[in-house]
Amino acid sequence: MSFAAGRIDLNADLGEDQGDDAAMLDLVSSANIACGFHAGGAEQMGAAFAAARLRGVAIGAHPGYADRANFGRLDMDLSMGEIERLVAYQVGAACGLAALSGHRITYVKPHGALYNRAAIDVTVAAAIARGIRAVGPDLTCLCLAGSHGARATAEAGLPIAAEVFADRAYQSDGTLLPRGMPGAVIHDAAQVCRRTLLMLEYRAITAVDGTILPLQIDSICLHGDTPGAVVLAQRLRAALLQAGWQIAPFAP
Repeated sequence: MSFAAGRIDLNADLGEDQGDDAAMLDLVSSANIACGFHAGGAEQMGAAFAAARLRGVAIGAHPGYADRANFGRLDMDLSMGEIERLVAYQVGAACGLAALSGHRITYVKPHGALYNRAAIDVTVAAAIARGIRAVGPDLTCLCLAGSHGARATAEAGLPIAAEVFADRAYQSDGTLLPRGMPGAVIHDAAQVCRRTLLMLEYRAITAVDGTILPLQIDSICLHGDTPGAVVLAQRLRAALLQAGWQIAPFAP
């Protein structure tokens, strides 16, 4: 999936009982809504879907490991069957609650450690794809741009979209710098805007060691739980619009 020049999606992870979802929904074009395992729940999902519908924001299911204590950010040793069921269960619930709110799930983005594992482990990526496809074969999977997992997801027969992160640093292999390392999360709004515009101009990211990695870019993520997320989103949206970009969902 690719965009014509000048058109890009801006997404955020929401429905996680952190941050200001209402303010973020006024700024993004796609919202990844937590499905209750790492955060959120039925009430949060329903409210987020209804609010997104009113704003014309596309919605995606955001399934993660069943690990609320660690916000789904610690890897878990699960079988491929367990991962398939974990994903299918959460995506199915999200689709049902979205329908109840009068909206429709159009894509899926795995959360946290599950997302990061899928980026490097093709067997996990394929298991996630099977879980998604069982619920909705037309759903798009939002994957880390350029990752082995993205290719495996496509090979498993699922539509994919490529995502980069405005507020996260990258390693030379194209994976995200672990959150525990200095500089992994970028809080400076000017830096976030500058690096994102460069990503879009050159269709590439620059890793912390200076490595330049050409990538397909369909969507840009800002984390809704990052301190100052609303200000970052406001600044980034304004910078994109000023640079001539049209902000629109990759999976409307």
